[in-house]
Amino acid sequence: MIYDVTDLKVYNRAIKALELVYKLEIQIPNSHYKLRLQLTSAAEGIPAHIAEGFAKRRSVKEWLRFLEIALGSSDETITQTRSVKVLADFIPRIDKDLCEQIIAEYKIISKQLNVLRNNWVDYSRK
Repeated sequence: MIYDVTDLKVYNRAIKALELVYKLEIQIPNSHYKLRLQLTSAAEGIPAHIAEGFAKRRSVKEWLRFLEIALGSSDETITQTRSVKVLADFIPRIDKDLCEQIIAEYKIISKQLNVLRNNWVDYSRK
């Protein structure tokens, strides 16, 4: 049974994945501050949206909306990380392997969010 947002695997995975994002963030130079900000903002938004939606889950429509926003943030995190990886061609201190690790992790998070969303859609139809 799910009693708390921390009972959701995708929430815990999104929190844990922030460690990778923060490791990458400090490698991005200040001259690309906007990219750093967009990357961290998108990644931090995922668990925040899951938590806010979970609190409003009595309304299935609201819960699904927050899961969709979290999914969008996950996809945005992937895109921003791909941008950082391109930047790594010019800035050697940026770890391309870390970029790949983040992309892979957030692809899993996106899939988990889709599964959770689809399960709630199916549940609400019963």
